[in-house]
Amino acid sequence: MARIEHFNNPNAPKPNSIVVAVTVFVQDEQGRVLLIQRTDNGLWALPGGGQDFGEYISETAMRETREETGVEVEVAGVVGIYTNPNHVVEYSDGEVRQQFSICFRGRYLSGELTTSEESSSVRWVAQDQLNDLPIHPSMKLRIDHGFECRTEPYVG
Repeated sequence: MARIEHFNNPNAPKPNSIVVAVTVFVQDEQGRVLLIQRTDNGLWALPGGGQDFGEYISETAMRETREETGVEVEVAGVVGIYTNPNHVVEYSDGEVRQQFSICFRGRYLSGELTTSEESSSVRWVAQDQLNDLPIHPSMKLRIDHGFECRTEPYVG
């Protein structure tokens, strides 16, 4: 399913849903962040996705990271909560979703980088290489906050 991200666009369609979603900021021993290249829009992003019924939100973070990257993580904290009403995602099936995403800090446990139906590429990326990749501004904000190692989570 294709998706279009509208960010601070006054002509964006009005949202018709909100879904609890997560992203996960994970670093390797060299301090690089784990990113995927999304198959639905080609942009680079933190692994993540929507919460399933019967699942704790920390389980969502661990499951989505494993499914999209092949990497096992444990949740080690919260980077931030992102709820900008001026960021909506329009899907080809007619859903227009207002952003609601909790970005967790994950601790790498094990696993080899593996692509999936949702990730055409998976790699560890150094902070100084981020500007070389197409990354949506809202995702870049989460990545920047992850590298900042704030004492309190971002709420916005």
